[in-house]
Amino acid sequence: MFGPHLMLDLYGCDERRLGDIQLVKKFLEDLPAKLSLRKISEAIVNFYSTPTPGISGFILISESHITIHTFIYERYAAVDIFSCKPFDEKIAIQEVQKIFEPERMEKRLVSRGKYYPIEVRERLRREK
Repeated sequence: MFGPHLMLDLYGCDERRLGDIQLVKKFLEDLPAKLSLRKISEAIVNFYSTPTPGISGFILISESHITIHTFIYERYAAVDIFSCKPFDEKIAIQEVQKIFEPERMEKRLVSRGKYYPIEVRERLRREK
């Protein structure tokens, strides 16, 4: 297996938080360390106005990426954490809940890369 992909749908979030570009950027910048993942870029965060106002952002981590899309008027956000390294999904969920305070949340955890040849990576690590 390549790794876990945690997808969170957040409903009933505070509109001010969903529209706060600095809050969203700080969330993306801080989350990798809290999950023992390593960021390899700064967070890119942009405000958009269509189809309805919101913020989209992402940060690259050496293990893959973390993304967020907020929809202010709908009080909705979608957060994805994809990693080739296992991480504590409970910590991820706690952090998301702390920052965005959803009234309700859906969680999906998918194992990606069922046929990924992990033995190649392990061999390369041993050769270093």
